Amino acid sequence: MAGLAIRVEGLSKSYQLGQRRGYDTLRDSVAAAAGSLFHGRRGESHRKTIWALDDVSFDVQAGEVLGVIGRNGAGKTTLLKILSRITEPTRGLADIHGRLGSLLEVGTGFHPELTGRENIFLNGAILGMTRVEIARKFDDIVEFAGVAEFIDTPVKRYSSGMYVRLAFSVAAHLEPEVLLVDEVLAVGDAEFQKRCLGKMQEIGKSGRTVLFVSHSMPTVTRLCDRVIMLEKGAIVADGPAIDVVSRYLTSDEGTQSARRWDDLESAPGNDLVRLTSVGIVNRSGEAVESIDVRQPVGVEISFTVLKEGEPFRPQIMVVNEQGVHAFNAMDTDPRWRQSTAPGEHVSTAWIPANLLNEGLMMITVFLSTLASGRTVQHVLERDVVAFQVVDPVEGDSAKGDHSGQWYGGVRPKLDWDVR
Repeated sequence: MAGLAIRVEGLSKSYQLGQRRGYDTLRDSVAAAAGSLFHGRRGESHRKTIWALDDVSFDVQAGEVLGVIGRNGAGKTTLLKILSRITEPTRGLADIHGRLGSLLEVGTGFHPELTGRENIFLNGAILGMTRVEIARKFDDIVEFAGVAEFIDTPVKRYSSGMYVRLAFSVAAHLEPEVLLVDEVLAVGDAEFQKRCLGKMQEIGKSGRTVLFVSHSMPTVTRLCDRVIMLEKGAIVADGPAIDVVSRYLTSDEGTQSARRWDDLESAPGNDLVRLTSVGIVNRSGEAVESIDVRQPVGVEISFTVLKEGEPFRPQIMVVNEQGVHAFNAMDTDPRWRQSTAPGEHVSTAWIPANLLNEGLMMITVFLSTLASGRTVQHVLERDVVAFQVVDPVEGDSAKGDHSGQWYGGVRPKLDWDVR
């Protein structure tokens, strides 16, 4: 493939807050008439217009994998919906050259009364595949989803995990020239997410053009060479993935070194346990955004147990800005094997000095229960906090006097035995 795959020029999309629906009931019409009688048309004139996208322009070359990042409300999904021809822009244009496939809402088009087999053919047709294509890929789709035993069972009897696995598998086996992807790698369990990532990497290496929207920065840097960052509907950065992701993570829009949920009902978790805060601290217990590589750093996790009966074990995963998985660690204290008492608990994971490499480190936090050899996750908050590791290059760190950048997630200071 060669040439231009996507061209976007001056793309803008506005919405009016409080805009009326295209249809109303009799009661709505009477209420509107009464409101106009007493208040005139003040409500109409005071409607607020918001711009979900504002003068967005960029090009994507054929075979390029472009990432799109930004906080919620930045305009990412609106952009994909316009490119997918789901919604029309207020002004500007967007041209796509080649067959288009989109993974915007996994499972759209599934019918609960139909079997998995029937839904594969139905959903495949909705996504633009011919019957011959679907039949040719049927076995691969079922094997990837891991639902062979239940393929002739109505999907209303599937677990939520089985449902999304099958939906993603159908969509992932498309063969479009241009693929639009919106956060589909968040579906399923950890093992299936790994398979999803592998499939997306395979698509990217096949020479097809991919536009990928995600909140997972390690996934973005792993899949994409180039990234654009949206803020309030406008592009504020466009360049190499690592550079743009680093800007996002260290800006007010991205992950910070501390997160707190004051409203327990909206905090991550379930009716058994809720994550209430995560923060990066130094050995004095002070909140920090960066740490000297020669000093230990703590990940302080606060959680509230709502009901007695389950043991909750804290765990962290450390990933750097290039998406390199440095390590996982969990609190192995025997107390987490017994029922955790209701109330607030604080557990701090201490990362030793001279272990991490320089650069930005992102922390994912888990709260899980280990029972009968099986792990049940109650909380999984990805990239919840981040911090910068700095090396002053004074000769007493793991890198000694070497001033160049070393690659990898860790670079421990080892004891060397020379004879």
